[in-house]
Amino acid sequence: MIRLGIDVGGTNTDGVLLNADNQVLASAKHATTADIFTGMEKTIEALVEEARINVQEIQVATLGTTHCTNAIVERKGLNKVGIIRLCLPSGTTVPPLIGWPEDLVEELQVTTVLVHGGYEYNGEPISALQYDELEQAVQQFRGQVDSISISGVFSPVLNEQEKEVAAFLEKELPGIPLSLSSEIGSIGLIERENATILNAALMQTIQHVTSGFQQALEEQGIEARIYLGQNDGTLMTHEFAQKYPIFTIACGPTNSIRGAAHLSQEPNAIVVDIGGTTTDIGVLSNSFPRQTSLAVEVGGVRTNYRMPDIYSIGLGGGTRVHLQDGSWKIGPDSVGHQLTEKAIVFGGQELTATDVAIGAGMMTIDGTDSDQLASYPIDNIYPDLVEMVEKAIDRMKTSADALPVVLVGGGASLMPKDLQGASQVIRPAHAGVANAIGAALGDISGTVERIYPLDNQSHQEAIEEAKAEAIQTAIEAGANPDQVDIIQLEDFPLAYLPGNAILVRVKAAGPLKL
Repeated sequence: MIRLGIDVGGTNTDGVLLNADNQVLASAKHATTADIFTGMEKTIEALVEEARINVQEIQVATLGTTHCTNAIVERKGLNKVGIIRLCLPSGTTVPPLIGWPEDLVEELQVTTVLVHGGYEYNGEPISALQYDELEQAVQQFRGQVDSISISGVFSPVLNEQEKEVAAFLEKELPGIPLSLSSEIGSIGLIERENATILNAALMQTIQHVTSGFQQALEEQGIEARIYLGQNDGTLMTHEFAQKYPIFTIACGPTNSIRGAAHLSQEPNAIVVDIGGTTTDIGVLSNSFPRQTSLAVEVGGVRTNYRMPDIYSIGLGGGTRVHLQDGSWKIGPDSVGHQLTEKAIVFGGQELTATDVAIGAGMMTIDGTDSDQLASYPIDNIYPDLVEMVEKAIDRMKTSADALPVVLVGGGASLMPKDLQGASQVIRPAHAGVANAIGAALGDISGTVERIYPLDNQSHQEAIEEAKAEAIQTAIEAGANPDQVDIIQLEDFPLAYLPGNAILVRVKAAGPLKL
């Protein structure tokens, strides 16, 4: 069995073919094109040509994509969203979409309905659902919305009402995709609702992405099962992705972290992924990306669904270095995919980070002319460039201990062999396509984060219930039922809630079911 992995970045589209032993058969890079899909086609074409394989052997094709992130940031191609909040008579003080950027709200053309429902912290209903209100909501939504977001107060404790509303809407408005907040976000109604609305807004985008990827594969005669990268370093089937497109956001850095784990064989390390425009720093914990515990902003919207703990700085191979007020300033602007046209060593007029690294003797590129750099104070600029990365690494640590640092990405060779705070600096083979390797390698995961009242069940029963739900979610996402394991388990007593309750976080993961 051969796996194909594609990762679409802002500058390059990277690809890799792996054999049954997860060894690299071929790798390729192509500049990311404006339509995205041409870049994917060219990358796949180059891979097949280099590997000289029978394309029928490619059984798994995986895609890491920035499409959903870009759709939100650029406010393009988003669904018209209907919003239902189960909250009356209490949860009206803070309306939906509070604090959202105005241009994003306008793009979604939202229709908002507040209805009776929701739960107290202990699972007691605030009020029962009223079907006349739901029927009125159906009339408001019919012909006006492309998808619907359903959020209930404390639905992570009990989601029966959300499911009941979803069943009613599926019957009354068949074919309109639904997003349930209890399946996406955590405790905190507003942030969870925000994430659910964004998920509903991305339904058309994810369909466009998967159909385009399928088309690129078919043109090469590849009939493989399609998977998409999730932002926890695992994969999901493209059918699962149609329901939860928001889980693809930030999958690029996590693919690089997973690829770095495989290439370096280091389960616990700092991963520095240097691209053409930015450097993303993440942390490997037991071979998976460390998750953030903070609320995360996506396109100016505050959310609380699971996200990797990534710190990004404006430094990449194409980063501009310019004189400002008598001193040299590095970035954050970049020449991006125009590096080979605009960088000084390629005959251009822009001093870039690549020029600085070549001038400092840290990297060489065939066909470049370093003589043009003689007039620039490279020895003064390069230490500042390295210090930017060292400070970012230090920021991601949770202790003063030195940790292994794995350098990956197309710009990995910008850095020296030693970095302050690193026990060793590892620059593995195929580091330039670590993101595509991470995409191709991924296991399938299922995650549960929920509050369990302990009034009517024991602590252990709550844990077992959460584990069983996480395993079932992983199986539904495409994991082999016989090989799913629990890879993360945390529980926290909630002292701020009356009564006896715990917050449980569980992640299960297993290899693909083929």
